[in-house]
Amino acid sequence: MSQNHPRAVVAGASGFIGKRLVEDLAAQGYLVSRIGRSGADAAWGDDTAVRALIDGADLLVNLAGKSVNCRYTERNRDEILRSRIDTTRQLRRAIEASSHPPAVWLNASTATLYRYALDRPMTESEGEVGTGFSSDIAREWEHELFVGELPSTRRVALRMAIVLGDGPATGILLRLARWGLGGPQIDGWWFPHRRYRGIGARPTGDGRAPAHRSRGRQRFSWIHIDDVVAAVTFIARSGDIVGPVNLAAPNASDNRALMAALRKSVSARIGLPAFRWMLEPAMWLLRTEPELVLKSRWVTPERLTEAGYAFVWPTLEPAIDDVAKRSR
Repeated sequence: MSQNHPRAVVAGASGFIGKRLVEDLAAQGYLVSRIGRSGADAAWGDDTAVRALIDGADLLVNLAGKSVNCRYTERNRDEILRSRIDTTRQLRRAIEASSHPPAVWLNASTATLYRYALDRPMTESEGEVGTGFSSDIAREWEHELFVGELPSTRRVALRMAIVLGDGPATGILLRLARWGLGGPQIDGWWFPHRRYRGIGARPTGDGRAPAHRSRGRQRFSWIHIDDVVAAVTFIARSGDIVGPVNLAAPNASDNRALMAALRKSVSARIGLPAFRWMLEPAMWLLRTEPELVLKSRWVTPERLTEAGYAFVWPTLEPAIDDVAKRSR
């Protein structure tokens, strides 16, 4: 290891967040190694290679896990959970076996841990954990991160809101706006199903798919990709930040304002409202889930704000304009 350059290991670097993070860390002078399924410096399942990379590293960032941009079939549900738990466990065991463990380990999590919220924002100190599939995934994921003793390694769970950038969530939203479906998405009745039922060792909820009368006012918490990568560096350098951290812009929006901003950014003349009975078949065609636009996520970055982080993109419309321009 070079004495002039810190060393970082990024697991799950093949996604759009991972690629940007690797570029950003390299530009800062880090020697960056990657753990992944193929084309990486170490492959998942190769304990010896993974331990060799982690031992002596200064920073470990784990973004691994099957994308939730899919239908929640039995197979996909199981793989979403397994891919997060197994990779996080392998990294934790590698740290335990290290002679010189990394000083900080930042592990991806999700803001969908929190309950459906229209009444108040969810903070790290006072947020309420939800029930059902998405919340159970986050709960099990974070349990695997924080279990056991790692006295030399500071552990942080990155509870990410929807990331605006050249990723799947932004692509779906922009596509809906360009198709003329850029009006509000309105929840309501749909045929019963059990795709959102709980999962893991301690499944929660009653198994029924939720339906809310939000009238398109479901809250939309988000973060620009630029702030994701900047916050990773900020947290890594802030030696007193441990535990869960909400990665979300300070100014949450709602679905109506989101779709208005998207229509404006793509110059869409019309934006038809999309009721649940319209969204379900549309999302089936897109091979994803309506939860993306129907769940009310209201998350505040309490810990980042208190630590003094200055957001690059604190408000929605400029952030939407930026990612729409990049997508073109």
